[in-house]
Amino acid sequence: MSRRKTVNETGITRVDIGASAHDAYLMYSCVNCGCFNFINVGQRLLTPQEAMGQQWECKQCGFIHSANSDLPASWEHWNPELRENSELTVQRFWQAFFRSSTENPEVYWKKCNVCGRVLPNSHFSKHSNWGPLEKQMECRACKGAINAVLNCKRTSEQLRESSIRRRIADMFVEGQNERIDVAELFRRFNSRCFKTGKPLDMTKTGSWHIDHILPSKYLYPLNMSNACLLSNEANSNKRDQWPSEFYSPQELVRLAAITGANLELLSQKEPVVNTHIDVNRGVERYLDVRSTVDLSKRVTEVRKVIIDYHLESMLNAKNRNILGLTTE
Repeated sequence: MSRRKTVNETGITRVDIGASAHDAYLMYSCVNCGCFNFINVGQRLLTPQEAMGQQWECKQCGFIHSANSDLPASWEHWNPELRENSELTVQRFWQAFFRSSTENPEVYWKKCNVCGRVLPNSHFSKHSNWGPLEKQMECRACKGAINAVLNCKRTSEQLRESSIRRRIADMFVEGQNERIDVAELFRRFNSRCFKTGKPLDMTKTGSWHIDHILPSKYLYPLNMSNACLLSNEANSNKRDQWPSEFYSPQELVRLAAITGANLELLSQKEPVVNTHIDVNRGVERYLDVRSTVDLSKRVTEVRKVIIDYHLESMLNAKNRNILGLTTE
């Protein structure tokens, strides 16, 4: 049977980018004319040694960048003999040139299949097993626009499930949340969105947000070491993403320095559920219901969260029995 045609519900269509949406790109600035060049390297990242064996021709001036090239004559500030390929100066130059252009995934670029721009790797959110960079097909800016439409179309059941998870998370961290000193937060971040650098006005409350750096979705409380100042747009893009999915490594280092957050935890590639919580007390709070509330639904809801987050071992015998998680 043929596959059902996908229906676009957003009114935002993808463009033909002339390549796979998962391809990786290298960017370099021509050493002769300074023009920026992009190279599509496809589905496998290059090693510095592989790059050294290639010839990169500038699209503007035609200068060849290779391990066998002299440095350009336009470099008059270098003595002529130091620009010759036989010299150690030139050999070391090309080694560093190709190494810095390829040595880690963060230097690669990617083409958005919604706006068609080639952008740095950090402009795309993480998506495991999607291409060599493991990033989404659309940039964060386009993803934010798409989500602005789709979030309005989420079903009542999807909204309810999200609300339930947040409510249960609040029960688990009750007593650990702190009242955020907004004036101090603005001082820490110099009254600017940490992600975009956009100036923010503390009096315009709808234009900025206090972000959980480590998301409440993964049971982290809000306190001054877990609070970041973001613009409304940046906060919409981040949502419940794990820090390393949204922030670049350099931004994570800065964020840890500003807030005192644990950099090792922030930089984890996969989300880590907070286990420094009183799971049993959280279960008891969630099941302490009024007579009009459907208790059986509450049991099902909290049990699902316990199982999804692998918190069974933290339950005492009573709550394990109540939730039907007794072992044989």
